[in-house]
Amino acid sequence: MTTSRRQRRPVVVLYERIADAIHRGVWPPGSTLPSEPRLAAELGVSRPALREALLLLQEDGLLSVRRGVGRTVNDAPPRRGYEQLQPLEQLLGSGTPLRVRPVARAEEEPTDFSTQHLHAPAGTELRFWESVLVAEGVAAALSQEWAAPDGVLEAAHPAFARALREPAAPEGSMLAVLAAASREMALTAHSGVTATLLGQRRGDELGRAADTPAVLVTQVVRAGDVPVMAAKHMLPTGSPALPVLQSN
Repeated sequence: MTTSRRQRRPVVVLYERIADAIHRGVWPPGSTLPSEPRLAAELGVSRPALREALLLLQEDGLLSVRRGVGRTVNDAPPRRGYEQLQPLEQLLGSGTPLRVRPVARAEEEPTDFSTQHLHAPAGTELRFWESVLVAEGVAAALSQEWAAPDGVLEAAHPAFARALREPAAPEGSMLAVLAAASREMALTAHSGVTATLLGQRRGDELGRAADTPAVLVTQVVRAGDVPVMAAKHMLPTGSPALPVLQSN
């Protein structure tokens, strides 16, 4: 679960500033960060806040401490933790994204779920994508994703609206399209996790028995205060591990 930037603790915002600088090459892999006093002065922050952010970066695998050298940037630092909202195929992929196999790319009337979370009026048609995520040839998860009504997207996130209208069928998930269209816009999200059974239809899609235990992850993504996408992800027993981060 993520929270909006204006609600985040200052140390989390500082974490993101440093992580973004690392990924932009300000401090490339193998380079050494400036000393704490110098870095704190350059960033205009207190040393205690900086030290806490640096410890978080070490825990998330972006930095290492080398005796006699200082803090260095790791090779191929992971894009995890506080810094971005990630599509499920990347979160489950452990470095190699899962393949997304489209099942449906359509427009449909809102379901109870999409009506509740996207505030879609009755009779409105929403873009609906259903996909199977495949790991090493085996179906690992089933994703259902809905975009907000076109009028809402045009007002709240026009780049996402344009990306969804592209004629070429994207290979990734709807969230991957949303993330790619959001370079200049911060996204926030809320997720829920519950235990359930696959059921007959989802079991057929995943090649599993209907009574297979599964984890259901629900997700609502916002641009500003406006919900622009909602999703359900079904992960049956045996799926790759789903990393979970809780932040203030």
